[in-house]
Amino acid sequence: MKIIIMGGGKLGFHLAMNMLERKYDVRLIERDRIKCKRLANNLDVEIIHGDGTELDVLENANTRDADCFIAVTGTDQDNLVACQLAKREFHVKKVIARANNPRNMKALHTLGADIAVSSTEIITRLIEQEVDVAEMHLLATLNKGRAGICAITLPENTALDGKMLKDLVLPKGSLIISVVRGENMVIPNGFTVIHAGDEIVAVCEGQSQKQLMRALGA
Repeated sequence: MKIIIMGGGKLGFHLAMNMLERKYDVRLIERDRIKCKRLANNLDVEIIHGDGTELDVLENANTRDADCFIAVTGTDQDNLVACQLAKREFHVKKVIARANNPRNMKALHTLGADIAVSSTEIITRLIEQEVDVAEMHLLATLNKGRAGICAITLPENTALDGKMLKDLVLPKGSLIISVVRGENMVIPNGFTVIHAGDEIVAVCEGQSQKQLMRALGA
């Protein structure tokens, strides 16, 4: 996958590192020349010096060939303009914008980005989820933090030992997607029998996480 990141700050740097670990083809655009030198010394990616809101800079970065364009500068206006250009002029399939101000998320999504992400919003939701669901381990967030993939281990004294999933009353907005028992993982159906010590992995929306905990007796 070919990915272009606009913005060489801490977020852009760590994104590039993560993408490289996944063996993606990464190019990074940064307007600050000193940052460009530092990035070039620490990242094995192509660094393009320039303003990502300008067509010729995006052209030099081969934006037209990119599968994904990610704008993560500290200025929402620049992220919006860059995403609009990437989408409308270079027809990039997936365009993601960072919203430094959460109030700008809707505008970023409506005017240019396929996905607008606010780290403030995600962190807030993660904190709320960890506080509300202390016994449940959050594996990943979905839909900008509105849902999550969670794991919970059934206690030794669970009343659910030996029951089939079809006999459980699960909250709306939750779906059990796997049962891990020792070294084995099962993709369950309604006739799957669960036991004490099983790790249940589920997709949960918002408050259904807390309700799922109660349903599983945790």
